[in-house]
Order: sequence, then C-alpha cells, then structure tokens
Amino acid sequence: MKIIITGVTGMVGEGVLLECLENPNVSEVLSVSRKPSGRIHPRLKEYIVSDFLKLNKDDENLKGYDACFFCAGISSVGMKEDDYTRITYDTTIHFAQVVLNQNPDMVFTYVSGAQTDSTESGKVMWARVKGRTENVLKKLGFKGTYNFRPGFMKPVEGQVHVKWFFKPFIWFFPIFLPSKSLTLHEVGKAMVNAVLKGYPSSVLEIRDIKNLAK
Repeated sequence: MKIIITGVTGMVGEGVLLECLENPNVSEVLSVSRKPSGRIHPRLKEYIVSDFLKLNKDDENLKGYDACFFCAGISSVGMKEDDYTRITYDTTIHFAQVVLNQNPDMVFTYVSGAQTDSTESGKVMWARVKGRTENVLKKLGFKGTYNFRPGFMKPVEGQVHVKWFFKPFIWFFPIFLPSKSLTLHEVGKAMVNAVLKGYPSSVLEIRDIKNLAK
C-alpha cells in the first residue's frame, strides 16, 4: 500500500513513519510536512507544504494513495480556542478533504487523544475541538475513518524528535502503567492493520490499538 503521513518531524509522526518504512505491506510513504524530515529511504518521498490550509483540492502530488495517517498536531497549552481550532480542526479537515478528493477509496486515520470529547460540549477546550474534528472526519465519506486515542506513547528505536523533558519518563509508563501506555511501534502497526483488515469501531482507545497491532 501507499501511505501519506503528516507530522513526521514530531514524535508521533516520526514513530509511525519508522514503523511504516519497516513494514513489508507498505510500498511507499509520502511525508507531507512544513520542513524536511532529514531522513533518506528508498520508499520515502517528501512534499514540503508551508501551509496545509493553502493546499488545492486538485493537488496531484497527493494522488494515488491508499491511506493517510494524520499525525500532525500541537499542544493546547497556553493557546486560545480560536487559534487551537484553526490548527487542530480547520487544518485537519481541509487536508482530509484534499486527499479524499484525490483518493476516493482512501482510509484516513487521525491521531486524536485519550479523553477526547465526542459530545463537543465539555469544559475541556482541546477535548471539545478534537471531538468536533473526529465527528466531522467520520462524515466526509472516506472508505474508512479511524480516530486513534492513544495515551502515553513510548518512542521507537532510532527516533530523534523526542522532547528533552519527555525522556526521563520513557521507562516509567510501560512498566508501571501498561494499560495507559503504548509504543509507537504498536500505533504504527495498528494503523497499517486498520487499512488491511479494518476495525469494527471508528474510535480506537488504547486497548483497541493494542488489539489491532497484534
């Protein structure tokens, strides 16, 4: 399969990219990002886009792909709701519409977050915005739409995009809180398996991601 991945210069996207490049079911990966990944691989192509919101729906650089793993995202800490919505909701939905226009049979996977608010009416701002994003993605008409809600994600070997303040806790979660954590190997493998095998739910919590990765 041929896959588009966003966010490869972040921890989640980089981990998913590394898993996909090692997966025998993946023949090509197109990284769509604001800056180069710094990686060279025979199955990796890169498309540098300064602003996803300016992508044209007829952009043929995004044509001919079976799936999109949307791993781009930003922390809501210190952000106003309007600004967070523009980055988290507007950008994601526009990008989804563009790739769907080029690939009507595509499977779209969105990295959301644990405790995302599907009602869109709770008190937590980021959870409402991500809940709205999930809900709209499900209605766009993809062949399959999967909203991943991972908790703590442990980087895989070879990753460079890991925040310094995150590193001291890497060993802690998988040992003491296994039900609350995943490896990015599991996340990436589950995304590939969602395309190959499907999954009965469009919203995947930690236990679902673990099951699908097997």
